[in-house]
Amino acid sequence: MSRTIFVTTALPYANGSFHIGHIMEYIQADIWVRSLRMAGHTVHFVCADDTHGAPIMLKAESEGITPQQLVARVAAERPQYLRGFGIAFDHWHSTDSPENIELSQDIYRKLRAAGLIETRCIEQFFDPVKGMFLPDRYIKGECPKCHAKDQYGDACEVCSSVYAPTDLIDPYSTITGARPVLKSSDHFFFKLSDPRCVAFLQDWTTGENARGTRRLQQEVLAKTREWLGKDDGEAKLGDWDISRDAPYFGIEIPDAPGKYFYVWLDAPVGYLAALKAYCSIAGLDYDALVDPAGTTEQVHFIGKDIVYFHALFWPATLKFSGRKTPDQINVHGFITVSGEKMSKSRGTGISPLRYLEIGMNAEWLRYYIAAKLNSHVEDIDFNPDDFMARVNSDLVGKYVNIASRAANFISKYFEGELRYTADTTALAAVWTQAADRVRADIEAREYARAIRDIMAMADRINQAFDAAQPWLIAKGLANADAAQRGALQDICSTALAGFKAMSVMLAPILPQLSARVAGELFGLDRPFVWSDAGVLPTRINPFKHLMQRVDPDMLDALFEPPAAPPEPALVPGGEPIADTIGIEDFSRIDLRIARIVNCEHVEGAAKLLRLTLDVGEGRHRNVFSGIKSAFQPEQLIGRLTVMVANLAPRKMKFGVSEGMVLAASHADDAVDTGIYLLSPDSGAQPGMRVR
Repeated sequence: MSRTIFVTTALPYANGSFHIGHIMEYIQADIWVRSLRMAGHTVHFVCADDTHGAPIMLKAESEGITPQQLVARVAAERPQYLRGFGIAFDHWHSTDSPENIELSQDIYRKLRAAGLIETRCIEQFFDPVKGMFLPDRYIKGECPKCHAKDQYGDACEVCSSVYAPTDLIDPYSTITGARPVLKSSDHFFFKLSDPRCVAFLQDWTTGENARGTRRLQQEVLAKTREWLGKDDGEAKLGDWDISRDAPYFGIEIPDAPGKYFYVWLDAPVGYLAALKAYCSIAGLDYDALVDPAGTTEQVHFIGKDIVYFHALFWPATLKFSGRKTPDQINVHGFITVSGEKMSKSRGTGISPLRYLEIGMNAEWLRYYIAAKLNSHVEDIDFNPDDFMARVNSDLVGKYVNIASRAANFISKYFEGELRYTADTTALAAVWTQAADRVRADIEAREYARAIRDIMAMADRINQAFDAAQPWLIAKGLANADAAQRGALQDICSTALAGFKAMSVMLAPILPQLSARVAGELFGLDRPFVWSDAGVLPTRINPFKHLMQRVDPDMLDALFEPPAAPPEPALVPGGEPIADTIGIEDFSRIDLRIARIVNCEHVEGAAKLLRLTLDVGEGRHRNVFSGIKSAFQPEQLIGRLTVMVANLAPRKMKFGVSEGMVLAASHADDAVDTGIYLLSPDSGAQPGMRVR
């Protein structure tokens, strides 16, 4: 029976580029989607950028741009990654969209009508300089347990203690360095502890979908038992704070001026918003697809770090707003590199864009990741030596080798015609059954098992081919009788029938390669479908090279930083490079990250702005900068920049300047290209030294 399935991956946060963990998840989901489509099912595969929240707002401020501009810049990068790795989403959307605003506000209203929204007055840390309530991760101080310095407001990275921000000793805002104050505010809570929610979640997390499959993997179910408690109804769940106060980049809460949805309320709604936008483009009936009484299946692929939101908050939010709940949540682990957590500074990270830029085949990575994945919540490891061995041995040495050997005999001696001496019905049945077995494994997300099975088939085909020694038959073919010619043709035809069946089985994993095999070798005018595995080929076209081996130099390049771009030619107004200095000269200049706590015009000064800077030294500095022509003071407050911290103080008629901020411009005033204040990458903190 044909199925209709709505599939999503987790929404990436739109404050940075994709990393290899994103690509792993998208490949996993893409393989699953392609396999189901090959079986004739209808799959709507969508995703979106997660665009709201304080981190995006603050990063945009630090760069002097709007959140929308930051999101647009990040979103513009997405297609090159998705196309590069053959990930075929039907539509990519944004949570900062009319559809998401409409759906999020409607869900909230329905939860409120159901009596599941409650208003409470709470006390939170407030940054008096920035004028905003501080999320826990924007508060640091001394750990109340082990007294380690500079620990975040929710947990200590030294002793792993968990605490409230108010427990910190000498807390400070990581945005401005100011000491936060406690301030009261009304917040909105989704009453997850309501008996109705608890009863629903006890049933939903332990239950099965309409296909008789558990909604949650065993490991995920066990985790929800910890959060929900046993089936005695005494859940450990707390109510969920779903609101944030202005300033905040997000969706406004209806009938509550100055209040916004916490990003984790509207982010998963982005799944529905993306589907709704896609339906509008494709002419599909959105309401029918998401009808709780309908047959559309809703399946999510996510990482293990966001299970709490997807296995508890999300289904409860959907259920009590009158919407369809997920049929299945597929959770995967993390990806490590040579057994280590990814780290750019340690050289153990993999840049997906770097992978593509140096010319590595995207389907090598698709195959390698698939060969590691199963249906459990397990971390997988990228090991360069293992990667090279698997690709070169499995894909080239076993799989492609079959076609390259057998096809040449068929083209040379039989003009591309395939014939079989064995029972073709039985041979077709063998490959049909094998493909059914692999398809079932892929649908169950047992990708590694499917690949082991396929490569075992390749081994058997190669062993049979070697045992038959067709090259010896071909050597004497000029004097051979019909039986010998038939034997050679059968040996090669049987091997190519197996190669075709294997290509069908690998099609969800290697879509580009399998499409080439289908068209270039077997003459099909469409990609493979699962039923093609049991259709024995009768002709082939001349063989063309299909895949090269992994070169060790490529792996070396993957883990090396990219070469610096060539120096651009000087433009009018540019300056020649200054005289060479030694490292000792440079080391005398103490460059520090500084946060602009305040900025104001200087009365009587045509070019100056007065900056109040936090350089992480427990006090603020006063610096005058000639950047007035390029910036308004409000544009700079809260922004990070770089300053010369050991410059001798300079007494000016407006006051003492205690340093100098760095900006770029042309030396020639006639070239009006502006002044550009230097900004560090996100994550930098006041006081860090620039080396």
